[in-house]
Amino acid sequence: MFEKYFNNRFLIIYLLPFILGSLTVLSFHPFNFTIINLIIFPLFFYLIFFINKKSKSVYRKKPLQKNLFIFGLFFGFGFYLSGISWITNSLTFDDNFKVLIPFAFVLIPLFLSLFIAFPVLLIGPHLNFNFPSLLIFSGTLAFSDYLRANILSGFPWNLWAYSSVWLNEIIQVVNLIGLYSYNLILITIFTLPVIIFFRISTTKKIVNLILGSFVILSLFIFGNYETNKNLKKLGEVNDKVFVKIISPNFDLKYGLTEEEIEERLEKLIRYSNPSKDKKTLFIWPEGVFSGYSYEDVFIFNEMILKNFSKKHTIIFGINQLDPKSGNFYNSMLAVDNNFKVIQNYNKRKLVPFGEFLPFENFLNNFGFKKITEGHGSFLRGKKNNNIFIDNINFLPLICYEIIFTDLIKKSKIETNLIINISEDGWFGNTIGPDQHFAKSIFRAIESNTFLLRSANKGTSAIIDNKGKIVKRLNRNEAGRIEFDVPLIKSKKVKNDLIFFVLLITYLLIYLIYKKKNAK
Repeated sequence: MFEKYFNNRFLIIYLLPFILGSLTVLSFHPFNFTIINLIIFPLFFYLIFFINKKSKSVYRKKPLQKNLFIFGLFFGFGFYLSGISWITNSLTFDDNFKVLIPFAFVLIPLFLSLFIAFPVLLIGPHLNFNFPSLLIFSGTLAFSDYLRANILSGFPWNLWAYSSVWLNEIIQVVNLIGLYSYNLILITIFTLPVIIFFRISTTKKIVNLILGSFVILSLFIFGNYETNKNLKKLGEVNDKVFVKIISPNFDLKYGLTEEEIEERLEKLIRYSNPSKDKKTLFIWPEGVFSGYSYEDVFIFNEMILKNFSKKHTIIFGINQLDPKSGNFYNSMLAVDNNFKVIQNYNKRKLVPFGEFLPFENFLNNFGFKKITEGHGSFLRGKKNNNIFIDNINFLPLICYEIIFTDLIKKSKIETNLIINISEDGWFGNTIGPDQHFAKSIFRAIESNTFLLRSANKGTSAIIDNKGKIVKRLNRNEAGRIEFDVPLIKSKKVKNDLIFFVLLITYLLIYLIYKKKNAK
């Protein structure tokens, strides 16, 4: 009945993988329809197997390698086109970049699709309906995700692990084995139905079903144990800091007048509602003074001095000039009640084209500059430095940096808090801010510390050390949240050793099976 459809090369090689890839966006935040991956991955696997087996008889005019590559490319194109469509919204803020919107909309997802096309090309000829094939399939895709997150400047957006963000008990294992190991296990679970339902004996189906159920149940039991144990521990923590997180919901606007800067400061102060007698850490978001440097805003320090006391510290984001080099940084500052800098952190992971322009000297000749206003390309921060304020030792992460698990793992200093400030106005009214926020939950679990997030035009929240949202302000919601935050020393996975051990184990199982069946 369906034979004529399977003989349709356009349907199988182009259209169907694109549709499947596009539907994966439903598994990520804010949709959280994770179960759809239990359908998409088996179909993805099956179609690769089908193309591999039928290329000579059904698609005779086209070689197998080309079929597999195109199939993977269109799955990836659908995946990235739907998942990061928000990326073009940032180009609408500068007329010089608007002409690039169609190119960015197509070319960026197309480039990223190579991280799926090449794995499909590599493993396609080796797949069959057995457990070792499933392992080599999952391992190859997971390793490709690892490469995507680490080569060039890295872009670990929407790893498959993030599709389970709402399954709090399940994702607790991330602190034990690391993000990439969990990503590998999740891909394996997603693909498992293919060998349960296709062409294997009833006994093997039952065995694999039991195996999959056991893994999921084990993750749930471990996570439930960890979260319940944590509730008791939190009640015993005496070392706390009173925090107020401000979300002003300012429009993303450059070229502010002095009056507008003063207005923004007045609103930030009003939302902060400082009590001069109470020791408080105030957190304002990135982007409240877009395009201006600290020196530009310092002239309003009297407003801060009038409303805040020596018991107060303010954290916020702004551009900062290095007087020695003349370079500008995108910085997070900790200032006192006189608006004087106590400590600062310079952003290390800059957004390509957003905060620095690759091949800047060349592209400047054509009228291009970085998307953000104010200065030329920002300089990358070199130090992996925490900020110390009394008993607080926090890891600062600015906006885009929250997507990088490596910034958690490579922190050489034991932290007791993570503070993330962000300007999510760049995303506009898209799913971008929701996807961005989801990464914060994983960073809290990985570090086993509270994470405080202040986002303009995005979700501001207090997230506990097990990824539970204690308090939040939804995107485009102005106001503040406050809480006595327990200071918990970080306990995190420091390297990717577990991930590579799992990869090697997957490969060895596959090779042993292949050798055994070759005899």
